[in-house]
Amino acid sequence: MRILIYTGKGGVGKTSTAAATAVKLAAEGCRTLIMSTDAAHSLSDSFGIPLGSEPVPVAENLWAQEIDSLRETEKRWGSVQSWLQGMMQWAKLSDITTEEMLVFPGLEELFSLLRIKEHAASGRYDCLIVDCAPTGETIRLLSYPQLLGWWVEKIFPYERKLVKLARPLAKAVTRGGLELPSDQVLDSIESFVRELEELQEILLDPDTTTVRIVMNPEKMVVAEARRTFTYLNLFGFRTDAVIVNRVLPEEAGTGYWAAWREVHGKYEEEIRHCFAPLPILRVPLMPSEVHGLEMLRRVGEAAFTGHDPRGVLYQGRIQELRRTENGERFLDIALPFVAKEELQLSQKGDELTIQAGPYKRKVLLPRMLLGCPIAGARFAGEKLSIRFGERAADH
Repeated sequence: MRILIYTGKGGVGKTSTAAATAVKLAAEGCRTLIMSTDAAHSLSDSFGIPLGSEPVPVAENLWAQEIDSLRETEKRWGSVQSWLQGMMQWAKLSDITTEEMLVFPGLEELFSLLRIKEHAASGRYDCLIVDCAPTGETIRLLSYPQLLGWWVEKIFPYERKLVKLARPLAKAVTRGGLELPSDQVLDSIESFVRELEELQEILLDPDTTTVRIVMNPEKMVVAEARRTFTYLNLFGFRTDAVIVNRVLPEEAGTGYWAAWREVHGKYEEEIRHCFAPLPILRVPLMPSEVHGLEMLRRVGEAAFTGHDPRGVLYQGRIQELRRTENGERFLDIALPFVAKEELQLSQKGDELTIQAGPYKRKVLLPRMLLGCPIAGARFAGEKLSIRFGERAADH
């Protein structure tokens, strides 16, 4: 099974681009399911038909689904939520705001994403397209299983024993008012963490899952896309393409649209420098609103001209952050078709600028490298390895 995750800043046309990919794949005979995990669903608007929390047939070989996050939360977190609610009542905290606190931020979206694992195991589809919420935070949340998995393996067994021993004492001391979590509650927590680990294993397999970043050729959108790309790389998720949507066509280079066409050209050039050698797929601004199967078909044809939408469009990683055994931190960046003598490096705040001749590439640094000066660099095999020193405050 192939899994394609679409992410990007809100308003860039991420949902319509994901839907267009699904339409194209289905037309090529691929059994395709597109699912939206965004709390503010717009997938039904793209297709122009009502969708539900279970897959709905849209066209031949094509199904669509808008995940009901509240339903998924109740199914996977219900027993934990009930125990938390009882604890809140015992503590005399029972207003509306405390009820909202019973599900921690980000959990609802993670519960929705767990449906990916179910569909991957079902064998009913050849390709699953995931229309995520408009932020890279969705993917970042999936790094949590690494920490939670360690907790379940190392700490959780001892906590279970302590809770079991403490239950009678808690009942006696609090006169039955406070209930420590039952085995059912603890089983739900452990099951949730295990499922997340299995999901992460699927999403980190580069032959199965790749991410595609949708953007517009605009300053703030490109900056957000670069930040998303940095964190996708940091947490091990593979990006195989970026899709530049709503590009003004060449014929818009005169009259009223001339200035906008110039701006688009400038940021398209920046996108090429920042994301190369990833494939840059372009979708022109359509002459009418993009909704309905016919318009989605046109977007899909435009986006994947010369490319197989189901294929892995780029193998390998563009950026990789690593730490050696002696604690040194390196950022490896793929730079094909560049001569060593052309390279120059500069750093300002959270931005690293790599200049190769007349071209500049800007990389947003993750938090762990903020304030760390460049201590050295090596270029070999079309890969630039930058070594970072310690922050001044670290000494």
